[in-house]
Amino acid sequence: MMEFAGSEAADGMDAFEGHYCQVLIAELLFKNYYGQSNRAEVLKAVRYFDSIVGMDGADTRDKADTRGVSVQERDAFLAARAHYINGAGYYEHDSLIEACGEYLFALRMMESYFAEGEMVGHKARFMALTYNRLGDLFSAQFMQEPAIYCCKQSLAYDRIAQTSTDKIANTLLQLGKQFDKLKEYDSASYYYERILEIHPDSQTLLYRDAVCMLALSEYSAHHDTLASLDSLKRMASQAANEDERLGRFVGIGSIYQDMGQYDSAKVYLEPVLGKYGKRGKVAARLLRDIALIEGDTVKANQYAQFLIEDVTSAAKNQAQVSQLNELFQNYLQEKQEMALALERLEARRRNLWTGGMVALLAIAGLAVAFVTRRSHKKRLAAQEAEAQILNEEKQQLQARVDDALQQLQTVDDALQQLQTQADDALQQARAMLPQRVADLYRAKVPNRLERIMDEFEAAYPGAMERVAAAYPNLTKTETQLFVLSFLQFRAKEEADLLGLSQNTVLQYRSNLRKKTENASISSFLET
Repeated sequence: MMEFAGSEAADGMDAFEGHYCQVLIAELLFKNYYGQSNRAEVLKAVRYFDSIVGMDGADTRDKADTRGVSVQERDAFLAARAHYINGAGYYEHDSLIEACGEYLFALRMMESYFAEGEMVGHKARFMALTYNRLGDLFSAQFMQEPAIYCCKQSLAYDRIAQTSTDKIANTLLQLGKQFDKLKEYDSASYYYERILEIHPDSQTLLYRDAVCMLALSEYSAHHDTLASLDSLKRMASQAANEDERLGRFVGIGSIYQDMGQYDSAKVYLEPVLGKYGKRGKVAARLLRDIALIEGDTVKANQYAQFLIEDVTSAAKNQAQVSQLNELFQNYLQEKQEMALALERLEARRRNLWTGGMVALLAIAGLAVAFVTRRSHKKRLAAQEAEAQILNEEKQQLQARVDDALQQLQTVDDALQQLQTQADDALQQARAMLPQRVADLYRAKVPNRLERIMDEFEAAYPGAMERVAAAYPNLTKTETQLFVLSFLQFRAKEEADLLGLSQNTVLQYRSNLRKKTENASISSFLET
């Protein structure tokens, strides 16, 4: 293809075919992990495809290619792929902000041009790939909330596309790590256990990683020392190479350090120093803490040398995280606005359909009355008189139909106005919900939990009934936790609201995840 792109035949291509050729070459290079020397041409292709799909006001909906696929659909998917490739190129050149911007733009383009039910096959695989890539990048920047959102979206599309269990298991591993970083160990354990259920092959690295992460989470949550150390040591003995073995040593050493068994901790942590990248820095930090506890400042300073790079880059990373978070929040806001617009469009469609049915019924009723009266007149009057009466009745019928249609239009206009007012009020209630909930929590007013639940039901009417219908075995506390989790309360805040201990709240959370199969209340909100 690269030879063809430089040939005379390629020079005769029109603009579309030429740019299409560039995008295909870029995809080929990316998938084979070669450097993309034609980055500038790909950027031109991205802008060109944006113009085709209507970003510059063009509209191609009335056209179709030879396969019956609309030009708009074909080019929207192609343009999204081009933005994804461009994001890969930015990442290759260490431009993380630009890379994430391109990935998010690709998602927005797909979600703007395709309904949720159309995201199947190749489209579902593309969405899963893009969300998974963003999840990895956000995770690397310790942005847990965006990483969790993207990984869950990737899982949803993986199920639609019937992706391999290995890929699903890798995404579950990434999710578990995010909850570990948030210190929500029960949630993390849930995902690690799912991996072992769907990927039971104990000879793979993925299986061993899941066992080790589960052991560390269980130790952090319940301090089951013997079981956790046994799992970690068993996986270390089965390691496929030295790097993996040293990685397991860090986990073992961290448990010994936490238990205060410093000599045992050193045995596992010292071999890792300078040999295992980020894990080596974890080992250095733990060894520095041990040296400080033991009063050995010389060794503490030696270990601290391994951590200097992390300290100097903290400010830069913080600025980058702030920009990434702004990009992600803008994406979520645009997605929510698009969902609200679709909701209003669907409501209007339903109103028009109802109004049309009313009009048809009115006309049918008048037609029945007309036929009945005509038969009666026909039996009583002469042919000539009947014709005159028939003509008069037709005129009256037309007048009544016109009047009925006019009344129907008036009613429809009033209904549309009421619907618009209701939509605006509901949208305002949802926009103000986070602030109102936060104010209620901070104010510590009487019955604030009930008032928070009332605010949620006002913003999302009918959601609680749908939850109760889907999960009739949920207790009142579990249902309240379902809502509080959606409102982004932390475990400590939930415990404060419910008047329970934090450990009890974590147990309730675990029960809730099992009963709902880790579902989100978002799926029960009206769309």
